[in-house]
Amino acid sequence: MSTPSLPAPPIRRLSLRDLTACADLSENRGWPREEHKWSLLLAAGTGYGIDDPESGLVAACVVTEYGPRERPGLGAIGMVLVAERHARQGVGRRLMRHVLTEMGTTPLTLHATPIGRPLYEELGFKVTGRAEMVRGHFVPGGPEPDVATRSATAEDLTTILRLDEEVFGSDRTHVITRLPAFADQLRVAEEDGRIIGYAAAWPNMETHVMGPVVARDTETAKALIASLAARTDRPLRTDIDVRHEELLSWAKERGLESVSFNAVMTYGITELPGDWTRRFAPLTVAAS
Repeated sequence: MSTPSLPAPPIRRLSLRDLTACADLSENRGWPREEHKWSLLLAAGTGYGIDDPESGLVAACVVTEYGPRERPGLGAIGMVLVAERHARQGVGRRLMRHVLTEMGTTPLTLHATPIGRPLYEELGFKVTGRAEMVRGHFVPGGPEPDVATRSATAEDLTTILRLDEEVFGSDRTHVITRLPAFADQLRVAEEDGRIIGYAAAWPNMETHVMGPVVARDTETAKALIASLAARTDRPLRTDIDVRHEELLSWAKERGLESVSFNAVMTYGITELPGDWTRRFAPLTVAAS
């Protein structure tokens, strides 16, 4: 007689109480622990996880929803992780299928590594773009962008939210209002007293991640990035939409080196909403 197979462990919601377990899972797969980022994602999004009765959390992901609570316009999936000892056993596929069921008709997006992309394609995600991660110490030089920047104030938040929704194509209030506490820097670009862009730099292990970077044009994006770089000694990291070729070339001339490429994928929509020409870098690829 064959031994009956044990039932699959249930999929449960994650909370901030799972922060250390999520960071341990990241470390298990050779990723940095990124507890600061996990804390934001678990607070602003919905985490899903699978536990092994003997060894705790063995799979996780987070979905950050944007738009009206009762009918989100977009869900961003990130931090899809399966413990090494459970890899290639269908655990990630099961977790993703659960998320797709939970999200119903909500359009979805994610940034896929080359390793993860085949699974997402199998589930129906389509590649709609690419982002290039660059990293390094910023080296000032060349002509300075002729755009004024300054630290954001509490009074700027309403304008930042309005600009962000216009560019992103969906309301991200529950995430953007966390930036002043989450980021080490939050700066705006101005012209004639009007805000034409904003950017943040937040700590992630030994680096500062620059994102979001939202700007009227490439010169404004350069000015914001240069102003963030001038106020930190850490290496910088960001993920830039490859269509912004001029900004990528400029960043590489300033010492940032290409690290990797991710495929931007969507499910239920053919392209992301909003205005990509003013969306230069995400807050994090885990929340798109």
